[in-house]
Amino acid sequence: MTNSNHEHLNFLSCFKFLRNVEILLNIIGLHTPQSSPVSVSSLCTTVAPKCFCLRPPAKYYSEEGKTFELRLVGKIKQQLSADPTFCPEYPSSLGLTEFTRRATEVALGKSSPAIVENRVISAVHIHLRLGAELLTHWYNVRAVWCGPVYLSSPCDDSLAGIFQAAGIEDIREYYYWDDKQRGVCLEKLLEDLERAPEQSVVVLSASAHYPTGADLTQKQWTVITQLIMRRRLFPFLLLPAQALCYGDLNRDAWPIQHFVSQGMELLCAQSFSHCFGLYGEAVGHLLCILKQNSPLLSVQSQADRIVKSLWAQPSVGGAHVVAAVLSNPAHLGEVKRMVERCMLIRDILREKLRLLGTPGCWDHLTQQGGLFCCTGLNDQQVEFLSRSRHVYLLPSGCLNVSAINGHNLEYVTDSIHLALTTSL
Repeated sequence: MTNSNHEHLNFLSCFKFLRNVEILLNIIGLHTPQSSPVSVSSLCTTVAPKCFCLRPPAKYYSEEGKTFELRLVGKIKQQLSADPTFCPEYPSSLGLTEFTRRATEVALGKSSPAIVENRVISAVHIHLRLGAELLTHWYNVRAVWCGPVYLSSPCDDSLAGIFQAAGIEDIREYYYWDDKQRGVCLEKLLEDLERAPEQSVVVLSASAHYPTGADLTQKQWTVITQLIMRRRLFPFLLLPAQALCYGDLNRDAWPIQHFVSQGMELLCAQSFSHCFGLYGEAVGHLLCILKQNSPLLSVQSQADRIVKSLWAQPSVGGAHVVAAVLSNPAHLGEVKRMVERCMLIRDILREKLRLLGTPGCWDHLTQQGGLFCCTGLNDQQVEFLSRSRHVYLLPSGCLNVSAINGHNLEYVTDSIHLALTTSL
């Protein structure tokens, strides 16, 4: 059988699969306006010619449309496997010491007062779940705290489930993305947090907000910090892809360092899987910043018990690799090139839409950062893209920028233009 026949059969298989999925979604009501949105996590990548899935799984895709591992990461893995002095052993329950030290330094800065004053607890593995478990006894070790936890709207659909698995049932939302402004609406965000009860936990994305790509400015962060302190709220910060938003470790971590500089207690969940291509290696890190170091040992002991009860031992393969990369900032050159490629895609997409005369202003495409982007397309336009052009976005109009490449850029641009100019 010829290659063209193989390609034809692959395309037919893809079309039949997607059609069956579409029929199933219609049967169970997921395509109706009244139903819940399709899960962010259960999404795919490009599957066939003229069938492009740009929905944002939290992965970086190369120009060839494949998941990407840094060349340096591959070299470090080879060096570790060939090193006769390297003896793999179980780490402590809170993780590989060298990794937690390096990850703490890139989040807080080497000279951070919290590090100097020994007010930091570090733990590696499933960082978000561990943070959620710690929260239940944060305010009073004798009474279980049950919320509320405030999540941004929209956010990663798995977040609510993680807190609920830890026994926190009171999950609420605060306003974040505004379709009309095509950006963060600070005014409504502040209104929601003003109404939050004292001791509420507010989950905030320090950089590379998922799935919109719209981040707060430093000025906006300053205003939010003041409100959180005044209202006695508790910040839980997310750093899902440090350096993959601006190409700079410190700039991506600025909000965390600002909170710490104000003497605030907080939790911070880091992940290094996206920026280094270590998918499936569980390279997560939880930071717990205390106001004083007196309760450090008791909180550390509690974290140790939680880890042992849930996972026994953290994985260390990815932790060894990340520790080696973070030991030398010059190693991040590849990450900067990944960021530059995403920025270039945004620039080209905006310019092509302008040249086509596509209705609306598209400056927001280049004002966002990281892997993700919120186009501002409405439900009907997203539906048109999937039904008529086989270009798949989230119902909210968000997409993974790195999934756009030289092979599909023209088609995606033309499809967006048609979605806004065709009578629906």
